Amino acid sequence: MTKEELLQRLTDIEWDDFEVKEAQNKMPSNVWETVSAFSNTSGGWVVFGIKQKGKRFEVQGVENGEKTESDFLNTLRNGQKFNTKIYPKCKKYNIDGKLVLAFFVESSKVKPIYFGNPINTFIRSGSGDRQADESEISAMMRDQAFGVRSEMAVDGTSIDDIKMESLNNYRNHIINFNPEFPFKSQPHEEFCENIGITKDGKLTYASILMFGKRMCVQRHINNFWIDYLEIPGTSYTDAVSRYTYRMPEQDNLWDYYETLIQRLRLHVDAPFTAGPDGFSPDDNSQLYALREGLVNMEAHADFFSPMHCTIRVYDNRIEFQNPGRFMRDMKTLREVIKSNPRNPSIIKFFRFAKLGENAGYGIHKMVGWEQLTGEKVAFDSDIDSSTVTYYRPKVGSRNEGNTTPVTTPVQKTEDKILHIIRVTPNITKAEIGKICGMSINGVRYYIDKLRKAGRLEWEGNSRTGRWVIKK
Repeated sequence: MTKEELLQRLTDIEWDDFEVKEAQNKMPSNVWETVSAFSNTSGGWVVFGIKQKGKRFEVQGVENGEKTESDFLNTLRNGQKFNTKIYPKCKKYNIDGKLVLAFFVESSKVKPIYFGNPINTFIRSGSGDRQADESEISAMMRDQAFGVRSEMAVDGTSIDDIKMESLNNYRNHIINFNPEFPFKSQPHEEFCENIGITKDGKLTYASILMFGKRMCVQRHINNFWIDYLEIPGTSYTDAVSRYTYRMPEQDNLWDYYETLIQRLRLHVDAPFTAGPDGFSPDDNSQLYALREGLVNMEAHADFFSPMHCTIRVYDNRIEFQNPGRFMRDMKTLREVIKSNPRNPSIIKFFRFAKLGENAGYGIHKMVGWEQLTGEKVAFDSDIDSSTVTYYRPKVGSRNEGNTTPVTTPVQKTEDKILHIIRVTPNITKAEIGKICGMSINGVRYYIDKLRKAGRLEWEGNSRTGRWVIKK
């Protein structure tokens, strides 16, 4: 930070990485809160020798600069005041003959950083320091086990705790999309051991999350849930109803993936291609970009947090939110070329099935949405959670630099109805009409058309039966 940059900062209204302190005759007593806050968030400058009065600043200077600098640095470096040693960088400025000291405190790789005891943990909030609450401290502590806990084998578990329907569907996906996979034809026990679903016969937390039976998942990860809502508006407040669709709970992450990808298909331009889920793993559609967001959410979520994953489909955007912060600097997230997932085994399972990009290129595929739609993808993260927002194109809008109109998804009505039914086999005609925006008579017309073509039929009675897709 140059002298000119320092003076410019003093004219700004608010900073999240810059804090001035009076230190004319003594060390400022509240400086330790700021050191903790910068260490626990994105780092920042602590400036001694400037007094703030509202939005005005007075340069007072530091009278005994050498002693103040030495006392401050020695306190941070000796490891007694804080729970770990801190090594800030120091710069000195002469402003109108007065000495000003500026210390840059880096974001710590080990969090939380506190003085005395953990209750003295602070985070940066806007232009001020705020004491972290219990959930925020717990989130920072869980991050120290980043990429570790989900890899642990769980005592008392075995392959019997795997939901075999999920495992079979997963293996069929590998056969269809990764036919060269070396273990694809092995018996379940050998297959699971070779790809890391089991370790010496035990399941890991990652494999419980990915393929476990519901009771096993709930026993070991008690807040597991992905909450998916379709909201008819641009916010909760302007929605005509709270939601038009809420996805039922699924047993594990693979079941959620298979169900969610079909539901998301209804909201994007997604050309149909051969394959069990209707699109090629190498296509370049809007659905592909959303798929990377879905896999990213499942691979990076902190499943041991009290929070849970959410997906919100609004009229103007689709939001993926997972508990746990991004483990990359937000300023360079789009440029990342190396993957750093919170749950390495989960992303590995997706990659074996040719789902989820290698080496961090999933971010590249996610932001490909911008070229496909002309709308932005936004990334946001704090201590508790991370959010990826895909802004949806308006009907008739154009992709900048492209003469082809970008419109909302165009699908044959019959195909759209079949995919709604595939996701929710017991859905009613009235509910189909609400999703498709058509009358009950219109739904009946297309249902009859599908039945006559031999593509659809109803099994069971009117109350407990279900739709069955024939072809």
